[in-house]
Amino acid sequence: MDYKHTNSSLAGRIDRLRREKNAVILAHYYQAADIQDVADYTGDSLALAQWAAKTDAEIIVVCGVHFMGETAKILSPWKRVFVPDLGAGCSLADSCPADEFGRFVRRYPDHTVISYVNTTAAVKALTDVVVTSTNARQIVESFPFGTKIVFGPDENLGKYINGLTGRNMVLWSGACHVHEQFSLERILGLKGEYPDALVLAHPECKSAVLRVADFVGSTSALLRFAGGFVGGRFIVATEPGILHRMRRENPGGEFIPAPPLDSTCACNECSFMKLNTLDKLLLCLESESPEIVLPEDVRRRAERPIRRMLEISERLGL
Repeated sequence: MDYKHTNSSLAGRIDRLRREKNAVILAHYYQAADIQDVADYTGDSLALAQWAAKTDAEIIVVCGVHFMGETAKILSPWKRVFVPDLGAGCSLADSCPADEFGRFVRRYPDHTVISYVNTTAAVKALTDVVVTSTNARQIVESFPFGTKIVFGPDENLGKYINGLTGRNMVLWSGACHVHEQFSLERILGLKGEYPDALVLAHPECKSAVLRVADFVGSTSALLRFAGGFVGGRFIVATEPGILHRMRRENPGGEFIPAPPLDSTCACNECSFMKLNTLDKLLLCLESESPEIVLPEDVRRRAERPIRRMLEISERLGL
């Protein structure tokens, strides 16, 4: 089968439907390369939220995981929002059920609740302000130093921010299965094989991995950093979908995906992110399904902390 020709044909049909239906396609950096290439906008969670908030399109198709579609619907309730595969969940969001998180935060009634964007709408509805990995540190620091804070659900990110800021946030114990599984031993092995390579790591990684990293940052920050070293060599400890954009912006560079603990694997993909395909995207546009639907009371309560995040991010120039 000529996959290049097939993908080109699918992309053409997707483009026609997008224009006919006044639809916008948003794709996360962790999506497969062919999905990123047909998207109107590609970015991290913060960028996708910002685009969803300001697009004039009547239809928003979010090529990412379920909570990203929910975020778009929360910000644009009058628009129709779709995801190509409703099964594209998130292990981090799954690690924080709303009922359990609600009981947890009620134990700290005098605390400000800060939730990572990788959560369900129901968890966001229990939150004072939402953050992404791009703005988490700055938003935490926007509160006076003595502010008591509950942070969830990513414990690794919370520990990292506590270390950077000197805060003592109460942390929910959750983790992303991709970032949790990177092998320090195998990263050090790659570093020995390529001593000139810089190690780039997402702050959702375990602290042992972050300690050996030359640079720690969100997906967009990692992308900017790698783009500043033309022709450099990098070991990248985040979901390898980002390598497509890194290679496009730094074509002379060499980008090596950091391996997981499983010795049979060379990279560490998010199976949820990769559920979205060009075929499913085309079918989604044709059938206008599956659609994101939220109870209005939950949507309203979840909107406040997201709007607060966007307002603080704009004020801080993020």
